[in-house]
Amino acid sequence: MPLKPYEIAVAYRICPLLLKQAPMYGNDKYRLSELCIQTFKKSLGCLRAKIYVLLDNCPHEYEYIFRKYFQTEDLAIFRLNGIGNKGTYKMQIDILLKQNDAEVVYFAEDDYYYFSGALERMVRMITSNADVHFVSPYDHLDLYTTELHNHQNYIKLFENHHWRTANSTCLTFLTTKTTLNKARRIMESYSRGNHDASMWLILTKYKLNPFIAAFYRFTNWRMYDIVTKAWYYGWRHILFGKRMKLWIPVPSLATHMLTHYLAPAHDWESIFAAETANGNSNLGKGTGDKKDLPLQ
Repeated sequence: MPLKPYEIAVAYRICPLLLKQAPMYGNDKYRLSELCIQTFKKSLGCLRAKIYVLLDNCPHEYEYIFRKYFQTEDLAIFRLNGIGNKGTYKMQIDILLKQNDAEVVYFAEDDYYYFSGALERMVRMITSNADVHFVSPYDHLDLYTTELHNHQNYIKLFENHHWRTANSTCLTFLTTKTTLNKARRIMESYSRGNHDASMWLILTKYKLNPFIAAFYRFTNWRMYDIVTKAWYYGWRHILFGKRMKLWIPVPSLATHMLTHYLAPAHDWESIFAAETANGNSNLGKGTGDKKDLPLQ
């Protein structure tokens, strides 16, 4: 029986560095990475995915994790020599625009924990709604605690899940190849020095009033910096481009694995305790099939 076509193309970037405190495994990035990849696999549900793996200065064991959870024909491996965050992000854009595996594309970072079926839900969300341009799996704590996110938003109920618009998110998100191509110049600005938040503000067109921003210089330097960079890198799109909508699930379908920024409305202590009880305390102790993977 022939394999069904791919329904999503994923560019998954990973490095061996742990820059901030994670809620599990202490400083063991390898075990954390395997847990995140394991939950990412479960988030796909029945979706068939082509996975482009960007291994940035990773020991060979990291590619074995992907081999453990995905079929060889579904993987393409890029072994990179420490090109860094901005470099791997730019590669994600290039890869996902050049591939012809799927129209729906996903930017993945290596430190996200997913709930089962999360990406299935997200794919249905973006393919069923014309006003959905980007979807994040992560209901970021910042959305409730910072001035940047104090703005009007839209609410949508889809498949019994609550979604709302946001003005920005991190660099893990779902979109389509068509939308990515339209937004490419703005999205590439992050790799040229723009902030990720500023990049998103250009696309979603929130919190960009230049007169209000002038006061932020004296009252909220972070806001001033974000808004100023948005105008510097994206003034043409802000003035003449189309506003795009970014949607966030409430409650969250995933979380960034940062101790102080776990998504609200979930009992993470119990969730992580259950992962340990289910045997995931042994993650990273076996490397699976060590056959060579396709190298791009």
